[in-house]
Amino acid sequence: MSDPNAATLAAFRKTGAYLTGHFRLTSGLHSSEYLQSAKVLQYPHYAEKFGRDIREALPAGEVDVVCAPAMGGLIIGHEVARAYGVRFIFTERDSEGKMTLRRGFGITPGEKVVIVEDVITTGGSTREVVELLRSMGAVVVAAASIIDRSGGAADVGVPRVALATLHVMTYDPSSCPLCAQGLEVVKPGSRPTA
Repeated sequence: MSDPNAATLAAFRKTGAYLTGHFRLTSGLHSSEYLQSAKVLQYPHYAEKFGRDIREALPAGEVDVVCAPAMGGLIIGHEVARAYGVRFIFTERDSEGKMTLRRGFGITPGEKVVIVEDVITTGGSTREVVELLRSMGAVVVAAASIIDRSGGAADVGVPRVALATLHVMTYDPSSCPLCAQGLEVVKPGSRPTA
């Protein structure tokens, strides 16, 4: 049996989605590794496979809805919903930076929800979605991601699975060894830094 962690990371490397260098993360921290999920998810066969794999890794039980925070969770969230055969919705940040449901999406109290992201680093976005959906009466049964950059440490308030777990070092910019080496910092991704 193949190692799903290795297979997932191999797909990221093959598609150029696993980057090394000197990066400024959304949190403002620096890192020598970055995962640009959009580069691997642009290939439907990887997106579909990851969606099925996440569905299989999640605990058994009824799920009514899959929800993902925009932007990174959209494609993989949709694929997990397809694997479950349920509807898919997503959250977005409002003008004040707070997670919200828009576009006519809603939750019926008691609906069982799984939250899906592409990459979890601190778990902050997933935690925000958990809190939002619970405040609307949803039963959040689990969370999932393709990659867990926290080494398994991120606490999102519900059981969580990932297809691959990494132990990636992050640095405060004031004590970053990459900055000390004079390496130029790059900000990849879709969101501005904090």
